[in-house]
Amino acid sequence: MKARSRRRSHGSGRVPRNVSSDTGVERLGDSLEGRRVVLGVSGGIAAVDTVRLARELRRHGADVLTVMSEAAQRIITPLAVEWATDGTVLTNWSSGMDQLDDVDGVLVVPATRNTLASHVHGLQGGPLMMALSVARSRGTPIMAVPSMHQDLATDPVTDDLVEAARAQGMNVLWGPEEEGKRKTADHVEIVARFAHHLNTQRDGRRSVAVTLGATATPMDDVRRLVNTSSGRTGWALADDLYRHGHDVTCIAGLTTVPQPAWLPLIIRAETAPDMLAECLAVARDRLDAWVHVAAVLDYLISEPAEGKVASGSDALQIDLTPGPKHIDALRDLCEGAVRIGFKLETGIKQRELVRRAVAQVERAGMTAVIANRLEDLGHADRPRGHLVDATGADFALHTERDLVEAIRRLIERGS
Repeated sequence: MKARSRRRSHGSGRVPRNVSSDTGVERLGDSLEGRRVVLGVSGGIAAVDTVRLARELRRHGADVLTVMSEAAQRIITPLAVEWATDGTVLTNWSSGMDQLDDVDGVLVVPATRNTLASHVHGLQGGPLMMALSVARSRGTPIMAVPSMHQDLATDPVTDDLVEAARAQGMNVLWGPEEEGKRKTADHVEIVARFAHHLNTQRDGRRSVAVTLGATATPMDDVRRLVNTSSGRTGWALADDLYRHGHDVTCIAGLTTVPQPAWLPLIIRAETAPDMLAECLAVARDRLDAWVHVAAVLDYLISEPAEGKVASGSDALQIDLTPGPKHIDALRDLCEGAVRIGFKLETGIKQRELVRRAVAQVERAGMTAVIANRLEDLGHADRPRGHLVDATGADFALHTERDLVEAIRRLIERGS
């Protein structure tokens, strides 16, 4: 089929920045877009991090209503929290309690043991406990992030309370142990896990595999040839899919960008054959979608040397043989799944870039290919890539955010 280049723009204005006022934040995503969230703050010393947490919720689109216990108000002022949330802060039994009627989720950070005990046993010691009771009765998602001394955290009574809270539907997220205390998790991780918890309740959840990173082929026991990929785009995509409630499996090669700690399943495979073997194993579960972001070596060293090749030689000859094409090898096992590939080229015109992308779509039975040119990367005035489908339609993706959103929408649409 001849490629037809119908250029369209997948604009970057979908997630606007809102930094024009003193309370504004820069939007980083839309996983909590349109979600009304109750942020409960109890009296642990970790309440000092409420400002940072509230603003992170807003960066992902949440409309935040805060409910503070009396003890929390002695640690951080309601005025500071009101600034951070740019919203209402409830501190006592007031007329504002009717705002609890229209809530999508409740996040309690920090959650003291007293808060957990009161919730489990239905005690009503203030508006925060009322908010939790209302959420429980309506089946509204609740997440609590405890903070307490380690001796208190390991008390069997605490274990019983946490087990009972989970049995009642509460998601309890423990943070790390540091300096003899169980501290709250990082605010970015809390928001990522909370968004996932809320969005798993939605219809249309998908199982998705994302391959990412670079691959290597060994020369000897010490040296290897490696292609270039930091893994940044793959991690960003997996993170976005996770925050939107999807079930994400990552098959990762060599990466230089830190992986999001909250991703549930990361399988490491540094060589192209190992990555293919892992992909074939995962594909037996018949996932809903595959996104092939990994930079897989096209050629492999045919006979790696044993030990270490001695240095000092004038020349070293290496024989390379073609490696397997992963997207071709996976075609039959991925029948019916959404499949999106990546194609990087250099030194060609855009029309030829689109033609090659369409050829890859047709050859491997892909849904779409994200095509880009090496010389365009790193330039803000050039597209991050082009989404090309089987008809040759070319959707310009201006930023990495656009790229991630476009892929997610294809997956959620199912085609």
